[in-house]
Amino acid sequence: MNIVTLSKHLLLAICLLCSFKAISKDIVVGSKKFTENIILGELAKQIIEDDVGLSVTHKEELGGTRVLFEALKRGDIDIYPEYSGTLIFEILASQGKNSLEELKDHLRGLGLGITKPLAFNNTYALGMRREQAESLGIHKISQLSSHETLRYGLGHEFLDRQDGWPGLAKAYSLSHQNISGMDHDIAYKAIRTGRIDLMDLYSTDAEIQGYDLIALEDDKQYFPEYAALFLYRLDLEESVIASLKRFEGLIDANTMVGMNHLAKFEKQSPEMIAQNYLSQNLGVSGSEAVNETVLSDIVKRSTQHLYLVFVSLFAALVVSIPLGYLCFVWQKAGKIILGFVGVIQTIPSLAILVVMIPLFGIGELPAIIALFLYSLLPIVRGTHLGFSQIEPGLDFMIESMGLPKKSKIWRIRFPLALPAILNGLKTSAVINVGTATIGALIGAGGYGQTILKGIRLDDHQLILSGAIPAALMALGIQVAFDYLEKSLVSDGIRTK
Repeated sequence: MNIVTLSKHLLLAICLLCSFKAISKDIVVGSKKFTENIILGELAKQIIEDDVGLSVTHKEELGGTRVLFEALKRGDIDIYPEYSGTLIFEILASQGKNSLEELKDHLRGLGLGITKPLAFNNTYALGMRREQAESLGIHKISQLSSHETLRYGLGHEFLDRQDGWPGLAKAYSLSHQNISGMDHDIAYKAIRTGRIDLMDLYSTDAEIQGYDLIALEDDKQYFPEYAALFLYRLDLEESVIASLKRFEGLIDANTMVGMNHLAKFEKQSPEMIAQNYLSQNLGVSGSEAVNETVLSDIVKRSTQHLYLVFVSLFAALVVSIPLGYLCFVWQKAGKIILGFVGVIQTIPSLAILVVMIPLFGIGELPAIIALFLYSLLPIVRGTHLGFSQIEPGLDFMIESMGLPKKSKIWRIRFPLALPAILNGLKTSAVINVGTATIGALIGAGGYGQTILKGIRLDDHQLILSGAIPAALMALGIQVAFDYLEKSLVSDGIRTK
């Protein structure tokens, strides 16, 4: 079996393995990686479970609007909370839709639908610490043009959106250069500690009041309305859609700010907040909130993380060793192969994940394929190095022994090359442990999920409960490979 055929069979096996869990299709609700969206996603999950009795999965903290919208179109998720301004000015900006009715007509052609607004507008704003704004006499965005030394910390998405910084800077003639792109939750920490002076806010963020910030007046009325609503697939059962519509016109801004406050400052879980809201306002019980202990969360995330690392590593092992040997026996092709896997290694991991969404959706499969690609270079290079460093004199002796070709490779050359191969494999495994945390942004789980949650809630214990086990896993893998080398490689070869 040649390398190409083996790779095809291996990829098919991974796809079947990763899709096995999805054979029995549940309703899947997605949500973005900020608190309000997660709470809205949990409300949708619980009301559908109570009204319709279907099993619902909530994939929370997915990274970015485009990730969710593409996942919805593919059918990887069925519902997620969105905002009218984001639909009009970001997702469907090229379509020229300016009203909810126009949006609804266009989305119908994509097999999607939207509910009516929930009753609150979560628009963008620029925020400053109250004390600093008052000392500088700034209370409107237009006044920022005379303060060009102020430091901005803006969300990555806001920096690129048509309805974000580019349009805002043009509308207000802002020429500021001291601008850093950063995660929204990290920006709150930065402005609170004085490392930045301005950031983009969501108008219903609990942090505005909690950190004594002020939202500057949008005196040119640049930001449009961002009415919260639910975006869903039209092929859902009517009873599911009817459950979502129960929220129409029901959740006002004060209520949403209050729920955000409970999550951010009183550390209530989105599950508990949703359960209490549904019980008090819609007379439904909602799902029983499960309060996971730190230990149980670590066990669950460790299982997910190990799965991502070892499936991708096994796939890379099967493909990389033949490729590395091919580089050794066919030097011209070897340069091309080594160059190709080297280029893959330079591509940012998040970019690979996002590019794969249209092909493989969200979840474990695209994360495993991305990790597989990142694993190739160390193993291919280690295999090539291992065979190449066999001394010419020893290689001549091997050729003169008259052994069959396969025996020469597997009984003599391969054992001599094994230390370098294992070193490449160990390097790939350690890299995978760290890179796998990014997979949480596309719903792959693992330690990244815990780290993202800790960042969102500004909870150092949560961040460490994801970061420390990841570091210990990487250390454990190094120790395991050291032991494996002692077991598989003879003392003489290892010493040499």
